[in-house]
Amino acid sequence: MNGLRSRLRAGDLLSLGLHGLRARPMRAVLSALGIAIGIAAMVAVVGISTSSEALVKERLAALGTNLLTASAGSDFFGQDAKLPADAIDRVRRIEGVEQASWSASLPEAKVYRNTMIDRGATGGLTVAVADLELLETTGTELGSGVWLNEATGRFPVVVLGATAAERLGIVTIGSAIEISGQQFTVAGILDRSPLAPELDTVAFIGAPIATELFAFDGSPSVVYERSADELVGEVRELLPASIDPESPAQVKVSRPSDALAAKNTIDQAFTGLLVGVGSIALLVGGIGVANTMVISVLERRQEIGLRRSLGATRGHVRSQFLVEAILLALCGGIAGTAIGWAITAVVAGANGWPAAVPPAVLAAAVGATVAVGAVAGALPAARAARISPTAALNT
Repeated sequence: MNGLRSRLRAGDLLSLGLHGLRARPMRAVLSALGIAIGIAAMVAVVGISTSSEALVKERLAALGTNLLTASAGSDFFGQDAKLPADAIDRVRRIEGVEQASWSASLPEAKVYRNTMIDRGATGGLTVAVADLELLETTGTELGSGVWLNEATGRFPVVVLGATAAERLGIVTIGSAIEISGQQFTVAGILDRSPLAPELDTVAFIGAPIATELFAFDGSPSVVYERSADELVGEVRELLPASIDPESPAQVKVSRPSDALAAKNTIDQAFTGLLVGVGSIALLVGGIGVANTMVISVLERRQEIGLRRSLGATRGHVRSQFLVEAILLALCGGIAGTAIGWAITAVVAGANGWPAAVPPAVLAAAVGATVAVGAVAGALPAARAARISPTAALNT
């Protein structure tokens, strides 16, 4: 018999912990409510912040945080360089590139409303050959009509930028304009491009008709590229050598947009907010759990003494109070997480935001609450285990 040790099964330990909470339901509810309010505040603040952040990121993404442009610079003698005709194919093979397109200016071609217009009155408009994926890559919308396709690109068909259409006085699809003595039919008019405003003053034609009428050699003037936000810097470094392996120094690549920098700043700000608010909420919850468990130990000295006199070990008593603290924190954490999520959903819905509460935040809120509950309950549990049975029964 001396070699046998008293054991407390996990199921019995859980029952004891639940009994301790049920014995004083009002105190347990109020303590759990205090924890729940702190966790709900944390989840709600984080949820509302991430929901508004999602809206901000969505709008920043629409402003081209991941759009880079590459164009030809100057050669060793200061002359204008040219990009290789197959540059776009190499760009599309770069790892991380999601979309790529191009346009090619035709400096010798001039666009006019009709043949009666003075040849010097170009209105600052230009003519360019357009890749069929240009609108999708640059995020430009079609205002009216249709964009160029494989069929229309072979014929004298033109699509006008928003400013070009205004200066030419074109408001109706199907109108005729003149490009260097050739009549073209307007197939579409673009909306203003927020990402590539240089497209607004351009008359776009297809590569086949440009080759036939204006001796287009297939060399792009500007390459547009989109990649994942986290890969923008890496792709930017690879673009010059990919576009022109023989003369990468002759390729000019735009820097990442200011919108991307703003997006990164927002990420850092919201991360700091999460850490700050979460720490305060968990501290408040931990103090509440510790206070509840200390009072519980003081009030239950006789119970502890009786259990010790009946054979319960210090480890049993310590485990019982520790489980009570963890269960108390767990109940408060789950309730607070649910309340915080509900508040976030209501606020996001009222403001028209996407409700975006990261699942990791919800899991972390419950997990951190349990961990804090365990830490906060450790000292009272250890204090309860040190109580002498005789001293407790004589209290």
